[in-house]
Amino acid sequence: MKAVRLYAYGGPENLKFEDGVPDPALSGDKVLIESSAASVNPIDWKVRSGARQHDFPLKLPAILGRDVSGVVRAVGSNIRNFKPGDRVLGMTDATYAELVAMEGALLTHLPDGLDLADSAAIPLVVLTGDQLVRLAARAQSGQRILIGGALGSVGRAAVHTAKKLGAHVIAGVRRHQLPQAQVLGASETVAIDDDAAIARLEMVDGVADTVGGETAGKLFGRVKNGGAFGYASVFPEGVAGSNPSVTVTRVFARPDASKVREFADDLRDGKFSLPIGHRLPLREASRAHVLAQQGGSGKILLICGG
Repeated sequence: MKAVRLYAYGGPENLKFEDGVPDPALSGDKVLIESSAASVNPIDWKVRSGARQHDFPLKLPAILGRDVSGVVRAVGSNIRNFKPGDRVLGMTDATYAELVAMEGALLTHLPDGLDLADSAAIPLVVLTGDQLVRLAARAQSGQRILIGGALGSVGRAAVHTAKKLGAHVIAGVRRHQLPQAQVLGASETVAIDDDAAIARLEMVDGVADTVGGETAGKLFGRVKNGGAFGYASVFPEGVAGSNPSVTVTRVFARPDASKVREFADDLRDGKFSLPIGHRLPLREASRAHVLAQQGGSGKILLICGG
């Protein structure tokens, strides 16, 4: 099969598009997918560079990628819910490839009405955003929940979940993004690169942050005693000690096929949006990583079919 493999940590040029890569093995509990697309997430280029080698060690050469959408080609002997020809979507590993073998329990059917390739944008970002809000920020109906980086893909998912829970959602964006943030339908917006605006913000019950760094430290200061702070990026060392009553939790997205399907249904029904910035052929994975590191372009897809 054709796939993109990484032979050494470093720059995007280390991603090699190859033909003749061995097909993944199909076991009893797995489903073999003919991939339509994979998506590029920040964790991909951070792992590729070696920056997240400690958290996500690789056995090189390795195939990167966490999201896949496609059509079932074959199923293992223990699989009952999927059959060849089904359109499917899921989060797994090694998705920068024409064929992906993944656990059937991690897979969901793609609802009618969604584009097969574009749906690859969904899994990792929606699970991260949802778990930031539900599990880390511990959002409940009526609470004030601040989403840092609300216009990013993970941030949009976090806003969507917080709204569904009935929270008073505050969309944290940069000053120049304030007009654009109205599309999110949040209860409030705040410029998270404006120290005065942050200082004026009424204290919140929880934060779901996707920005990290210095911004995360400033947002932490607006959490009530006994509140919760969830983050998916980098949290400044020592900041949590300024208020030990606040629970701080880092989120690494956990697979949840039913939640992926829920977001896919909402996307189909126009209740949730996930902008696509670029659609590139699989062979241009290196360019996709360059674009991903530049940021701010919407989701980037690697089209595997054709």
